Amino acid sequence: MTKKVGFIGTGNMGAAIIRGMAGDDNINLLGSDLNKASLKALAEETGLTQCENARDLAKESDFIVLAVKPQHAPAVLEEIAPELGESKCVISIAAGLTVNQLRELCENRCAVVRVMPNTPALVNAGVFAVCLDDSHLSDEQRSFTSEMFTPLGDVHVLAESMFDSFTAVIGSGPAYVFYFMDAMIESAVELGLPRDLARGMVEKLFEGSTTLAQDSKLHVAHLREMVTSPAGTTVKALVHLDRTATRGNIIDAVRKSYERSIELGKK
Repeated sequence: MTKKVGFIGTGNMGAAIIRGMAGDDNINLLGSDLNKASLKALAEETGLTQCENARDLAKESDFIVLAVKPQHAPAVLEEIAPELGESKCVISIAAGLTVNQLRELCENRCAVVRVMPNTPALVNAGVFAVCLDDSHLSDEQRSFTSEMFTPLGDVHVLAESMFDSFTAVIGSGPAYVFYFMDAMIESAVELGLPRDLARGMVEKLFEGSTTLAQDSKLHVAHLREMVTSPAGTTVKALVHLDRTATRGNIIDAVRKSYERSIELGKK
């Protein structure tokens, strides 16, 4: 049976999910966005149906994907609430909104699903956490929601109690990786390598290292040891990182993100 999936917000993440679902004959895509020019271009690319506003979209959709900034979510859900019912499901990718908060904002009219993506989903290499804790979800809604993000990367069904941990490590994780990549590029430039060349080298370094970690049966600690010869250049650098508590600082930084995620969920 064909499902109608509507997206309120077709920015970077919303558009990425739409592109991942486009072409599925069992799904009819709908979209609503304040940027009408961008919405029109996405409609021409993917075949989605443009809706004039969020309420019209909610009326026509079986699944409503809330892809707006968290601060805008309450107003949007208040607008569409009259169109919600037991046959519909709201899927939120807005950070920080809990299942209970979503249900309250939807006036308990329909089932809700909380999803946390990360930005590599923009290149079909994301990691998604999907929370199916709402007891009002039907088996069909559970199955469809857990599968709809698979074209964009790995999907993990997690209890909501694990979402703050996921957010701190995986949701925020790309920023940590890019931060380290940027530092590596700057170190290469400081040592005399041209910036463009340094960037390409560092990008390939991360790509190759990630592929090796994924393809190898060895733990990443063992892979690190393979590069670390006694009294060599690598061990000199790693000992410096350990002496300056870099590992501990990374662990502490992730905990800071975790604590902030908990704070945002209480607002």
